[in-house]
Amino acid sequence: MSAWIEGTVVRLRPWTDELYSLQLKADIPSFTAGQFARLALDIDGERVARPYSFVNSPDNPVLEFYFILVPNGPLTHELVRLQPGDTVYIASRAAGFFILSEVPDAEVLWMLSTGTAIGPFLSILGEDAVWERFKNIVLVHAVRTAAELTYQDEINDLLEKHPEQLQMIPFVSREDTPLAIRGRVPDAIQDGRLEARAGIPLNAENSQVMICGNPAMVRDTTRVLEARGLKKNKRRDPGHITTEQYWKD
Repeated sequence: MSAWIEGTVVRLRPWTDELYSLQLKADIPSFTAGQFARLALDIDGERVARPYSFVNSPDNPVLEFYFILVPNGPLTHELVRLQPGDTVYIASRAAGFFILSEVPDAEVLWMLSTGTAIGPFLSILGEDAVWERFKNIVLVHAVRTAAELTYQDEINDLLEKHPEQLQMIPFVSREDTPLAIRGRVPDAIQDGRLEARAGIPLNAENSQVMICGNPAMVRDTTRVLEARGLKKNKRRDPGHITTEQYWKD
């Protein structure tokens, strides 16, 4: 099998001046919700590739990827110029272990994300397995401004379908916004605001926590949770915390 498969752009959706969703169709092998694929374009004679998580669930034939325009980033500056019908290369195999089968059972699943890292959670929430395994699910999306609280229609659809199971709690760090918690996720765990808002305790007895986003949030949130007695989840030593960093420090 070739390392790359040609995909055809269906839609480029601008959310803000920096945030975009790219939809494409491509005949790729099946993937698991929560995984990522490498997207690539040929730029100045070189194939430039970067990893992006699937936003769509595996049964959706339209592949979707959520990304931010990176300053001086050669790939994203070309991605935002794409038009329907243009070609994008996608790696022939998906990768990653930020998937539900790696998470032990619990009563409550906490999904903590920053920015574009909400993508893999939306992919996971699009499948039946997560609703069958967890009594309560808390989806957290932490951003800088209210305009960055994207995918609201999709989230509202999930809330309507699963009103007894799902909560969505937004965080906004740089402005006061109705219904959003002001500040950072680890701080709100440490001072109790997140649990108070959810009305559910976050502890080792009842919780699994999936954390995806910027390295500082992942690191600081993990430390706060470990101080409460939760531990990192490993295959040979199951715990409570499963993480994915969207880039390295």
